Amino acid sequence: MNKIRLSILLLSLVIVASGSKAPEASREINTNCSLPNTSFKAGEKVGFIVYYTAAKLINVAAGAGSFTTTQEKLNGRDVYHIVGEGHTLPSYEWAYKAKDIYETYIDTETLLPLKFVRNVNEGGYKKYQNVSFNRTANTAISSEGVFKIPECTHDVVSAVFWARNINYDLLKPSDKIPIKVFLDNEMHTIYVRYLGKETITTKYGKFKTIKIKPSTIKGTIFKDDDKMVVWVTDDANKVPVRVESPIIVGKVRIDMTSFENLRNPMTALIQKL
Repeated sequence: MNKIRLSILLLSLVIVASGSKAPEASREINTNCSLPNTSFKAGEKVGFIVYYTAAKLINVAAGAGSFTTTQEKLNGRDVYHIVGEGHTLPSYEWAYKAKDIYETYIDTETLLPLKFVRNVNEGGYKKYQNVSFNRTANTAISSEGVFKIPECTHDVVSAVFWARNINYDLLKPSDKIPIKVFLDNEMHTIYVRYLGKETITTKYGKFKTIKIKPSTIKGTIFKDDDKMVVWVTDDANKVPVRVESPIIVGKVRIDMTSFENLRNPMTALIQKL
């Protein structure tokens, strides 16, 4: 069973990688561990729908999900509590039933996670995981033990929101940015490669976007670690608008369907359909 099926698919997929190689011509750009948050705020909610296609004959809406952001206190620290929820639609449950909830508690000053919760129920496979990050000792603590981690380590959800604050205007096509992610008690170095800018049209509307290519974690449903493409709004919000990726059988497309309480005006929307 795939370890991060709806987590990454419905969570914008701005990341997720392990051991993939970028072209020789690409530059590796190291950004600051702590980025100022200019892209999201408490109260933001973004909705998505997942489409599954296969053999050019099947094109069905299979799942839906959302990200919701609130601001809370955790052990005396101000944190963004971000909940990513994904589930199969009733019309698709005959084939596969899933409901996943991923939560991160991100320090509002550093945008690094202090706590990560994963509650997965996919086709009978269930997993619950609760990870606390000790930023002083640089450790991740779960029910399976205490694990040493690099200073700037993220979980899969916090990495998405951290990456929304990257200034892509400073990058050249094929530049890649590494992100360290702790998942399933292991460290992964992930890369986000900048491809350029593109105008795309979805069922929601026509958008100016930033096009990026994340690599994907080996051993999951993804067919190739270098085929996923993500389009985020070319404005200060950098909200994921579309994700496309081949999987073992067929292809998955994820489209943004709604947004509310964004931090900045949605200037990337050229025309709403």
